[in-house]
Amino acid sequence: MAYLFTSESVSEGHPDKIADQISDALLDNFLAFDPESKVACETLVTTGQVVLAGEVKSNTYLDVQNIAREVINKIGYTKGEYQFSGDSCGVISLIHEQSQDINQGVDRGSKEEQGAGDQGMMFGYATKETDNYMPLALDISHKILQVLAELRREESQIGYLRPDAKAQVTIEYSDENIPQRIDTIVVSTQHDEFDSDQKMLDKIKEDIIAILIPKVKELLPTNIQALFNDHIKYHINPTGKFVIGGPHGDAGLTGRKIIVDTYGGKGAHGGGAFSGKDPSKVDRSAAYAARHAAKNLVAAGVADEILVQVSYAIGVVEPTSIFVDTYGTSNVNFSDGEIAEKTAKLFDMRPSAIEDRLKLRNPIYLETAAYGHMGKQPQTLTKVFESPYNGRVEKEVELFTWEKLNMQDEVKREFGI
Repeated sequence: MAYLFTSESVSEGHPDKIADQISDALLDNFLAFDPESKVACETLVTTGQVVLAGEVKSNTYLDVQNIAREVINKIGYTKGEYQFSGDSCGVISLIHEQSQDINQGVDRGSKEEQGAGDQGMMFGYATKETDNYMPLALDISHKILQVLAELRREESQIGYLRPDAKAQVTIEYSDENIPQRIDTIVVSTQHDEFDSDQKMLDKIKEDIIAILIPKVKELLPTNIQALFNDHIKYHINPTGKFVIGGPHGDAGLTGRKIIVDTYGGKGAHGGGAFSGKDPSKVDRSAAYAARHAAKNLVAAGVADEILVQVSYAIGVVEPTSIFVDTYGTSNVNFSDGEIAEKTAKLFDMRPSAIEDRLKLRNPIYLETAAYGHMGKQPQTLTKVFESPYNGRVEKEVELFTWEKLNMQDEVKREFGI
């Protein structure tokens, strides 16, 4: 029997995502001026206020208030009528030094002996469903909001948009787990005041269906475009008016969108958030490493769908376990347990090895903090950081290294493919 599966995404102007982006901007600045910084930074945003908290061990000092304001303005919260603006909000910093009890388990005599920054389990997932090996419903949800943000910034076709938005996509699958059609699309977007509520609803629905959706389809391959049909159920701003939004409508916190950040409910999640954490925190680095392993295994043809779990004990170098589930889609003559053994051989999951392999001690994290940490195109760019205390730094960095398909040949040799 056919079934439905749903994933959601949220925009860069969603309160929780504002918090994530501020936390990762602070992390990037610490790493830009001191690559060995240890950072765990949390952010709270609400009406007219930003609160920064957490633990940092670093040789640099930052103007954290100014960094937070720059992020808020770049997102688009620049008007007093939003009740939250980068130029006028209060920014309170409660950041303090990292606990020595934690640090002694992480910093060792040599980098190779670096222990995990916490206990826990992390998951990586990949599927042949899309070209970027991501679940389809999540991929489309992200694209809807990325295009919506582009239209908001252009102000040419849909000039009434405000920064806060959410999207949700429901797809019908066959018994063979093949996408058949898009069943439902939900878009809720913040907007300016209209003369009448009915005029507002009609205009927003018309623009989403006639302007936004065609632009989203253009980004998708032909086989995915074919899933769009005349019978899609659209719920556009289903609660009606959405003028009050952003941190004025709801408080936002770092780490509250962990499913949006990963696989949209597919695979599994260990529970640890990413943003604001330096790579010694395996919540983040090992989740990236597990995605890198899963993606290369699927791309090499080991299976059509793979989940990789890795787990750690705080302060211990070697992972406590590596687990693989191919969901019955394996294309090789090995059990899932044997695939897990080979995965451990191919992908060194010690914390320091992950940092080195994926180049994680670089300021690469702000770009991860909206529209998902997984599934984006690897790229190299130059980032500039300026500080009244540290001067100006230019760094060429590689973004999304965990998305590289650079281990396929090794995987194929190991599995005889």
